[in-house]
Amino acid sequence: MKSLSDISSVYLIGIGGIGMSALARYFAQRGMSVAGYDRTASTLTDSLVAEGIGLTLDERVEAIAPRFLSKEGTLVIYTPAIPKEHPQLQFFRSNGFELMKRAEVLGLVSEDYRTVAVGGTHGKTTTSSLLTHLLRSSHLSCNAILGGISADYGTNFLSSGRSQLLVTEADEYDRSFLQLHPHIAIVTSVDADHLEIYGSAGQMVEGFREFAERVPDSGTFIHRSGLPFEGLETEARKLTYAVEDEADYRAINVRVEDGRFTFDLLMPDNIHWDGLVLGIYGRHNVENAVAAIAAATLLGAREEEIRAALASCKGVQRRFEIHLNTPSAAYVDDYAHHPSELDACISAARELFPDRKLTGIFQPHLFTRTRDHLEGFATSLSRLDELVLLDIYPARELPIEGVTSTALLDRIPMAGKRLLQKSEIIPFLEKHRPDVLLTMGAGDIDRLVAPINQLYA
Repeated sequence: MKSLSDISSVYLIGIGGIGMSALARYFAQRGMSVAGYDRTASTLTDSLVAEGIGLTLDERVEAIAPRFLSKEGTLVIYTPAIPKEHPQLQFFRSNGFELMKRAEVLGLVSEDYRTVAVGGTHGKTTTSSLLTHLLRSSHLSCNAILGGISADYGTNFLSSGRSQLLVTEADEYDRSFLQLHPHIAIVTSVDADHLEIYGSAGQMVEGFREFAERVPDSGTFIHRSGLPFEGLETEARKLTYAVEDEADYRAINVRVEDGRFTFDLLMPDNIHWDGLVLGIYGRHNVENAVAAIAAATLLGAREEEIRAALASCKGVQRRFEIHLNTPSAAYVDDYAHHPSELDACISAARELFPDRKLTGIFQPHLFTRTRDHLEGFATSLSRLDELVLLDIYPARELPIEGVTSTALLDRIPMAGKRLLQKSEIIPFLEKHRPDVLLTMGAGDIDRLVAPINQLYA
């Protein structure tokens, strides 16, 4: 398919995924009939239904609404996580429907806009959400397709009738980001991940280099200082950013004032902004903010607009999301599922809650990721004062022999550690009442957030 203009109906298999749901909202906003299948209901699917988007939890072909059974004008979108033998996918494929992967569709969408694509093994969701907030708080505005639910707007899709700018997350999984057409590309990190896809850390870096080379010569490539992007085959402008380290955009004097992260910023042409206040927490988010500021200033956002938006931003749900902060107890929930992300989350908690005991509940995500980073996870988690480990969340994977939470727990040199089931968490917390509690992981650990909040209410 070369154009989306002939489409009148869109059916999404896996509609409850964060990326798929954003596309569902995009097509619904364009006035198309939109529906889809997912295996289980969630807060996100409930939101889609409330917005008038059709949903079935039944994988049978008979569950598909009749209007989506006509090939004429119907596009079927699916994700790599959907098994090939899925009955609905088999039906659409065998009957000659137009089928496209989510990444291919997002690539076509990005061609219609002046696109800013934010990639990285971590940091991309927060950075793209920050940039979206900076632009929508400015005279520029923007559209956005995000990889998380913006806490500022309560959605992962935002539309603007007056802007041709699109901010989107560039997902490295399955090399999806190589479908995009960015005018500006940002890369926040290239730590080894998704090795089941890339095979090696070196091949993953090559994938990110290919993504960077998709920026046209008239565009701009922005990346964190120190990443391996020398010798790119593009004439696009190249800019770097960092916290403290040398870079084109550089945050200095990072400090916590009145409970908020504050920093000064050095920029090209000897521009210096003092006392920027960030509405979210952690040095890692200061770094993400610098990347977002770099792109926003290049696009023409003004200093006063950026200052106000930075201070008011709420970030992304499940990205160092503070649910409770009192002298007697604090609770933070975070999506961290890679050793580097755990380091960032725990470091932010140490800085925000100095001299207090940190208890972490962590749910490893994927057998392959746990296998590939077993020692890294052990090192990161050992920085906590107390650890509760849950079983590995398998997502799309089958178990791997010897790769278990017990194997990870055995590698962590800590006295206060234990392995619990999710059903045991609330009774454990009722008994122990941690000083500062962190829940971390990308599986279904988020289902504990509501009962934990209820416990502290």
